[in-house]
Amino acid sequence: MTAPLDLLDVDTLLSDEERDVRELVRRVADDKIRPHVADWYERGEVPVRELALEFGKLGLLGMHLTGYGCAGASAVQYGLACMELEAADSGVRSLVSVQGSLAMYAIWKYGSEEQKQQWLPGMAAGELIGCFGLTEPDHGSDPANMSTRARRDGDDWVLDGGKMWITNAPVADVAVIWARAEEGVFGFAVPTTTPGFSAREIKHKMSLRASSTGEITLDDVRLPDSARLPEARGLKAPLSCLTEARFGIIWGSMGAARDCLETALAYATTREQFDRAIGGFQLTQAKLADMTLELQKGYLLALHLGRRREAAGGLRPEQVSVGKLNNVREAIKIARTCRTILGGNGISGEYPVMRHANNLESVLTYEGTSEIHQLVIGQKLTGLNAFAS
Repeated sequence: MTAPLDLLDVDTLLSDEERDVRELVRRVADDKIRPHVADWYERGEVPVRELALEFGKLGLLGMHLTGYGCAGASAVQYGLACMELEAADSGVRSLVSVQGSLAMYAIWKYGSEEQKQQWLPGMAAGELIGCFGLTEPDHGSDPANMSTRARRDGDDWVLDGGKMWITNAPVADVAVIWARAEEGVFGFAVPTTTPGFSAREIKHKMSLRASSTGEITLDDVRLPDSARLPEARGLKAPLSCLTEARFGIIWGSMGAARDCLETALAYATTREQFDRAIGGFQLTQAKLADMTLELQKGYLLALHLGRRREAAGGLRPEQVSVGKLNNVREAIKIARTCRTILGGNGISGEYPVMRHANNLESVLTYEGTSEIHQLVIGQKLTGLNAFAS
């Protein structure tokens, strides 16, 4: 049976070192995640700290950053790691993405040297957990109108407000909080033990259940000016962090899709109806062929963007939007179609397909909804800003 990513021999486009990174993360996923993730998902709990320490030993946290204990991996190596993690579960990949591409990246990019030394080595080792507080209960796609406020009080800052749907928040040691002050939007590295800071675990989720998600409340949180990220001024700073995280989603979503398709392929060649394997029916083969095409195209898109990022030192926001919009949209279609091949078994926790499909509903929304990315691309094509009132 041909594996879905072998059809076009895409692996020949990877270096030996890139394949080694992929195989290492795949082994970790097979050993540390897959045997337990269905139970984590069922219980709505995940051992964040244990996983973070394991990932830290392997250099997966902030792996694309340099210095401060970070691995300094290439964009493609980081992407392949995200693909293998999300092939196990989107929630586990989110843990790594939020830690490395949001919380750590914000401090690495915009923090002072003292802040970097204080937080990054422990975060890279998995000894400290970070979260990223931008989304609010009333401001998801429109962070420019955030309600969280930062005001000066002598030499200190006082933060008031709330953040919602914040991955890692209930277990975090440091929260990167974005707030509006008179001078504009600022970022703060907030120790979660600071008086007035609290994080409530969000329960009863139907998606990303193997992920710790919280609501943050900021009630007269007093911070010294040394907690402010000195290089972060304006909304471009948190948005650049989102662009950083979206790159991992471009790859990760293809991992979830691949796992669904591999499951459906194995099922279709062994499940018999009408005295023959269902993979021998034309309609089933048409589904498998179409899904494999989209998976291959999404993988090639991710690889192209990874190479562009390495060659040019970065990607334009609309290029990242193309990747996130296409790959997540196609991944969720693949998951849903694979569910139809498994029939009633498709909703069973014995198979990963429905779990992936449910998780991808969240991935479709966070780090920019499909509609937001369509508008980013549309603005680039037309020169007209559809966000303007």
